[in-house]
Amino acid sequence: MNETRPDDSGEEPGARAQRAHEESVKKESQDSKGPADKARRFERRREKIREEIARNRRGEYTVPTWVLVVILVALVGGWIAVVVLA
Repeated sequence: MNETRPDDSGEEPGARAQRAHEESVKKESQDSKGPADKARRFERRREKIREEIARNRRGEYTVPTWVLVVILVALVGGWIAVVVLA
């Protein structure tokens, strides 16, 4: 269901997101506490949101596995109900 394909840069679609996440974790561990810390966190959060929107517009979004399971169970359950109640 989840097909992997390289993007224009030749990497897997999730590789860039993983690298960005690792870099943000590294930045967070290096940040000091102080008045400017809140502004930096706010800007990082805004940048993450912008990146996510850009990924979604390029079609790099994925549906969580649990959502796919719920849909599959509903379809199979509905089909069984139709067969049994018919």
